[in-house]
Amino acid sequence: MVFPAGARFSRRRALVMMHYSRRSMDGNTMKPAFTFPGQGSQAVGMGKSLADNFAAAREVFAEVDDALGQHLSQLMWEGPLDELTLTANAQPALMAVSMAAIRALETEAGLDLAKEAAFVAGHSLGEYSALAAARSLTLADTARLLRIRGDAMQKAVPVGHGAMAALIGLEFDAADAVAREAAQGEVCSAANDNGGGQVVISGARAAVERALPIAQERGAKRAMLLPVSAPFHCALMQPAAEAMAEALAQVTISAPLAPLVANVTAQAETDPDAIRANLVKQVTGTVRWRECVAWMADQGVETFYEVGAGKVLTGLVKRIASNGKGVAVGSADDVKAFVAARG
Repeated sequence: MVFPAGARFSRRRALVMMHYSRRSMDGNTMKPAFTFPGQGSQAVGMGKSLADNFAAAREVFAEVDDALGQHLSQLMWEGPLDELTLTANAQPALMAVSMAAIRALETEAGLDLAKEAAFVAGHSLGEYSALAAARSLTLADTARLLRIRGDAMQKAVPVGHGAMAALIGLEFDAADAVAREAAQGEVCSAANDNGGGQVVISGARAAVERALPIAQERGAKRAMLLPVSAPFHCALMQPAAEAMAEALAQVTISAPLAPLVANVTAQAETDPDAIRANLVKQVTGTVRWRECVAWMADQGVETFYEVGAGKVLTGLVKRIASNGKGVAVGSADDVKAFVAARG
């Protein structure tokens, strides 16, 4: 199917309708997965159209502001970008947009994740958004946990001591071998396996810098340092993992309405204790996103809704699952297209 340039609303509506018209061989509608983006998708103005159009979205932003004791929504809509990008702000802000969108889908379209979602999953901090959407965590607890997570991750390593780099054009095993060779006694490991030959490595700055020429020698199309404030998802984050273990022990985690496909296992999980343990492991572990999407596709999922800011995960779907379709739902127009497609 080809869509003309500029036909944004009709294209969204058609993509949503393609999901609802597709049926399995036994006549049942194939259930989609609902996925939630991670850090890097933030932008000034995100979520504003949702708040302008839907009371349920406004309630989400107000509750997050109250939980944090901060006008985070004002920062999200007015900036400045450098303050929004601070990990302690970006993490709860991105979750708030995801939750505003999912609540709008629930109230406007009658979405019921318990009945309609095959799985939920989120990239890094998006895993918390997925759990909040599936009613495993309360919204207020999720906001506070992500503030703690962001602060702890930033404080775990002195500024300038760590780094992250993107290796483009290498599959995971090759990129992991590059990281291990570059380590030379320091921390350097694969942090994100995003799929489509996109792997992010993380660790001590000197080790990550050593990895760049090695990656190019091994055939990487590009190998570049990323503009991040800390080396996320590696062993240097152990102090942050300990902080999250303490914080997570203080909150109630319920069984999610739909199974969570966890970053660190790439398998479905519903047990609250296992979810809690995996959230701690996730701080220092690899985000196995390629495997998560591939596993869901193997279970029969063909449509992957990305709920929240940006379209990063939507762009990755086709690179991982040849029969998969990604549909981004992060604006008022996206929600309206979803509603219209349901008739």
